[in-house]
Amino acid sequence: MATYNKLVRDRIPAIIAEGGSTCSTRVLEETEYRAQLRTKLYEELDEYMRAGDDSSAVEELADILELLHTLAGVHGSSPEQLEAVRRDKAEKRGGFRERVYLMEVTENQPGK
Repeated sequence: MATYNKLVRDRIPAIIAEGGSTCSTRVLEETEYRAQLRTKLYEELDEYMRAGDDSSAVEELADILELLHTLAGVHGSSPEQLEAVRRDKAEKRGGFRERVYLMEVTENQPGK
């Protein structure tokens, strides 16, 4: 018997049953759910960082995106609102596609 003690996708228990195995689950309370979503995001980010090829990386990014959609809902927003905020920030500050790497900033000194 394997022990997991982690948040899983909604259909995982059914998939386990379809495979002929049994599992035990419980529904998390709101505070624990939010904490487990954050833990899961770290888990998926780690899996993305360890992905050895583009296909695996895209699979992990899809998991991260699913978590971001869920987290948006937990924070009273929606995937569409999240995308609108992302788009607004990209318009105002740009994205990350131009590969700009900031090395240093010299502060202006008044009077000089």
